[in-house]
Amino acid sequence: MKVLLCGDFEPGEREQWLEALAAVLPQARWLDLDDARADAAAVHAAVVANPLPGSLAGLPSLRFVQSVWAGVDRLLADPTLPAGIPVARMVDPLMTAAMAETALWAVLSLHRGYFVYADRQRHGLWQAHAQQRAGEVPVLVLGLGAMGSAVASRLSAQGYPVRGWRRADGDLALRRALPHTRIVVNLLPLTPATRGLLDANFFAALPTGASIVNLGRGAHIVDADLLAALDRGHVRHAVLDVFHVEPLPAVHPYWTHRAVTMLPHAAAMTDVQSAAAVVADNLRRFERSEALLNLVDRARGY
Repeated sequence: MKVLLCGDFEPGEREQWLEALAAVLPQARWLDLDDARADAAAVHAAVVANPLPGSLAGLPSLRFVQSVWAGVDRLLADPTLPAGIPVARMVDPLMTAAMAETALWAVLSLHRGYFVYADRQRHGLWQAHAQQRAGEVPVLVLGLGAMGSAVASRLSAQGYPVRGWRRADGDLALRRALPHTRIVVNLLPLTPATRGLLDANFFAALPTGASIVNLGRGAHIVDADLLAALDRGHVRHAVLDVFHVEPLPAVHPYWTHRAVTMLPHAAAMTDVQSAAAVVADNLRRFERSEALLNLVDRARGY
């Protein structure tokens, strides 16, 4: 089996994937874009990492695309992505566990005021504040896919009252939930319906002092609206892992805002060995014409 392996890789990253994939699928021949173009009729499957637009064009025999990214919004936005062929996203158990760990860290830190203590340390202040119980801090998890469900379960196990919301629940359910939420954890997929969902109206519906944890996509948040809510103290703190432009430009106000804690898109990084096993399983299924796992619904965008 000849498989195209392409994407927006960091230096040396493609070689790491090649080594891991060759170990779990030794019978496959892995091609780069030049090789695939030269032997286009023989390429039936592609493994991609957020590929540049047009990467999958001109492959007439392509019948399956496996992403090694959990988010596929950029891939689906490529107008040259061949229509009608199945696309699978990455659902890696280790990545899911890592996301739940990051969400727990963020919620604990917000609940117990650890970001406040870090700010006081920088200013030489020795000052404690009252401690609340986890049961007094309701959390709303936006998105209940593999990662969102794992996050909700992890937080619930720590005693937080957790409510989940997905797009299918509708806007009315969201509006009813927001006034009773202290911490919002966003793990929604990015679609036209969720782009800009966290806007001025969203923040205004939260009680004063609520906090935001964005682990989904930067485009879920209207930055100017969040900054305004932070500046007036309506939103107490924001933990942000994802941004409209990455790396975040040095002039962006998030860098220096005292109520923002930033991560460099590192909440749940791919474990290459674990993800390679997921890729190999789906490619074997493709070869045997078996049901493929974690297929994307193109109409829904995830």
